[in-house]
Amino acid sequence: MEEKFSELDIKYILQRGNSLEKIEKQILFFKQGISKINLVKSATKNDGIWVFDQKETQKLIDYFDKHKQKYTIEKFVPASGAASRMFKFLSEFITTYNPETETINAYINKTKSKDLSVFLVGLKNFPFYEALKEKTKQIYPNYLQVDKDVKDYLLIKTLLDKNYFDYASKPKAILPFHVQNTKVVTPIEEQLAETAYYKVASRKTKLHFTISPEHLESFQSITSQYSEYDINFSFQNHATDTLAVNLNNTPFRLENNQLLFRPGGHGALIENLNTLQSDIIFIKNIDNVSFNHFDDIVKYKKLLGGVLLRMQYLVFNYLKVLETNNFSKVSITEIITFVREKLQLPLQEDFEMFQTEFQITSLYNQLNKPIRVCGMVKNEGEPGGGPFWVKDDKGKVSLQIVETSQIDLKNENQIEIVKNATHFNPVDLVCGIKDYKGNKFNLSLFVDENTGFIVEKNKNGKPLKAYELPGLWNGAMAKWITIFVEVPLTTFNPVKTVNDLLKPAHQPILNE
Repeated sequence: MEEKFSELDIKYILQRGNSLEKIEKQILFFKQGISKINLVKSATKNDGIWVFDQKETQKLIDYFDKHKQKYTIEKFVPASGAASRMFKFLSEFITTYNPETETINAYINKTKSKDLSVFLVGLKNFPFYEALKEKTKQIYPNYLQVDKDVKDYLLIKTLLDKNYFDYASKPKAILPFHVQNTKVVTPIEEQLAETAYYKVASRKTKLHFTISPEHLESFQSITSQYSEYDINFSFQNHATDTLAVNLNNTPFRLENNQLLFRPGGHGALIENLNTLQSDIIFIKNIDNVSFNHFDDIVKYKKLLGGVLLRMQYLVFNYLKVLETNNFSKVSITEIITFVREKLQLPLQEDFEMFQTEFQITSLYNQLNKPIRVCGMVKNEGEPGGGPFWVKDDKGKVSLQIVETSQIDLKNENQIEIVKNATHFNPVDLVCGIKDYKGNKFNLSLFVDENTGFIVEKNKNGKPLKAYELPGLWNGAMAKWITIFVEVPLTTFNPVKTVNDLLKPAHQPILNE
């Protein structure tokens, strides 16, 4: 360390709570590069993805409803994301459009901004329209007298102005997404409402949001209205920030010669998840909510929960058998079959030939892990990760959620596998984070450190390289027991741009 960092550097690193060992490893990643994921094939129906018919689905839903009161259940919602991307095309419009020299139509034709055209056509259908119009009329007294182009321009300007709505700078979580009986509803409130599927009458429903510290007050102003929930917040730990380097892999320094640390990406949130004490954790992105598909969302959350509770019950029973060597009711062959065929965990081909003691130890180690059940929807061309069979450097094949950034897109074989993928990851997970004795797993022990990735950024106009930690549901959960279950597209309604709020899932259904 001495050759790279001064005593002041080391003092600064330790004060931040960062690990010298981890920083050393990050620098090694920069120098040596990070191997891309080796895809074997995409996970498909009945080959990595479980599919249930109506009867099986109902049975698992009933199982969840019957047993949920035995557990503490909590929803974990990553919610720190700013809405800047939601309004990116509007920000570009305000920056580059001159209302005095051209019409908006001319601007759209020139820039080929289809998004702007869609936004303006649907303007009156946005949940914030009425409030936006009233505020704009207050700011610009001549609003009613100007032509439509100027009106639209002023509305967008008010929407983004830091002194007024300032939507592009706010977290998505607190923005108006829907209108319910004249009440404007935020994603936070939709996430609260959705928890109906695990509500138990005798206790408060638990939720946990990960947020940025500067937005705590904004979140609390909404959540404080809902006393029937037990709501907690956490911030991304500075200790999970990663060191930035120059393009030659030397530490990047600011003008005052201080080292530059950057947030480690959503993979850092495994540390936040690791602090939760509940038995069962549902995970869902903040913007994946719906105005119309509530029944389907509740139904399939219960399905995922039922699969988890049922599989966890079986896993725990087998672990107890393995621990006590009591094979009077359960044979070791039954456990081998369960591990290999049901959970599809890797065992050597000649596993049955090994000594019993070795088999017991291996099976125990395979089963004594956190469990996650992940909903998967049919691939509709959405960007992002998906379910794949992946081979590690030891030749073991396992089920993983893989992001595009992890894939070698110069390799034709890998590209072909991606092209043939049938399903997409909507980030719809339920996790069992305690062992069969009721002790919480240390989730940091189940991270594959070699699945992070390097990105190029810039700071004050200077290029740099940054290391992003293994993603929360990618490498951060790589060593978990993983089960993929098909769920319908109605459960996946993300809002990536403001125009997504115009989609049927987010609009009132008009009675004919």
